[in-house]
Amino acid sequence: MLTKLLGGLIALVAFMPTAQAQEPAVFENSLGMLFVQVPVGAFQMGNARSPTRMKQLFPQYEESRLDELSDEMPVHTVWITHDFWLGQHEVTVGQFRKFLELSGYVPESVRDGAGGYGYDPAYDPATTERHDAFAGRDPKYSWANPGFPQADDHPVLNVTWNDAVAMAHWLSEKEGHRYRLPTEAEWEYGCNAGQSTLFPAGNDPVALDLTANVFDASSAKLWPQWAAYARPGDDKFPFTAPVGSFEPNAFGLYDMAGNAWEWTADWYGENYYQDTPLEDPKGPAEGSVKVRRGGAWHTWALYARCNFRNVNSPDTRYVLQGMRLLLEKP
Repeated sequence: MLTKLLGGLIALVAFMPTAQAQEPAVFENSLGMLFVQVPVGAFQMGNARSPTRMKQLFPQYEESRLDELSDEMPVHTVWITHDFWLGQHEVTVGQFRKFLELSGYVPESVRDGAGGYGYDPAYDPATTERHDAFAGRDPKYSWANPGFPQADDHPVLNVTWNDAVAMAHWLSEKEGHRYRLPTEAEWEYGCNAGQSTLFPAGNDPVALDLTANVFDASSAKLWPQWAAYARPGDDKFPFTAPVGSFEPNAFGLYDMAGNAWEWTADWYGENYYQDTPLEDPKGPAEGSVKVRRGGAWHTWALYARCNFRNVNSPDTRYVLQGMRLLLEKP
């Protein structure tokens, strides 16, 4: 047994990726989307920090918020046994527009007539039952109009899980290579580049000030009621930023924290980590909500961690919700 255990530990170390000293391999597809090769490897999935340590890292948060993170436990070893190509950036407005023009696909928020969500400076969250920060659903809001200006190089928003799957399916048919959404495990592995850090650039929330577009001083000016949760830095982007505006992680992936929430392929299971497969876990076989990861431009640091698991129904369209696609092999 000891020999087997030691052999497993040696193999784990051998497969653990290290920060790349050279430029990552990049593939460009027919829509101009860039994909970075992510190598096979193993990592510790989940969050092993004690409540005391989390309180030290996030002192402004109520204990009730820190107590809501039990679905990130237990920490467990995950082996990614195949390399894959992950979008170097989130899917942009321009790329999504090209997809719609070439495929004829109609986004769910337009097709069902319900619209999406958007920023309205006159909107008062206190007047709604949900106390939502944004107005909607409303037909005037969609991927083309989140209530603030976006250029073609900004991340597309208000896209549903079904929209993301439709784009991946269309690209697969068009190019003859399989595109899909990443699993939760593939996403987290890509986020912290195979290590076990809270954020793409390490464990200190301060790292977000220069590496991620999250809720900071620029956003707090528009939502002063939540200023206590804002990062003290000011990146000059109160809304979305052009993709790739911040430093990449060690795999060469941009915006894995902040800018737009990203859909994963997995159904959500609150206790899934308690009995997850060791190799290439794909989430529960069924469920009611899908996992999204990474946080967005309006997200507090606690929720922009690589470990944090958030959920939405597949037809959710929101002003913070975007996507990043995975290519199995070019």
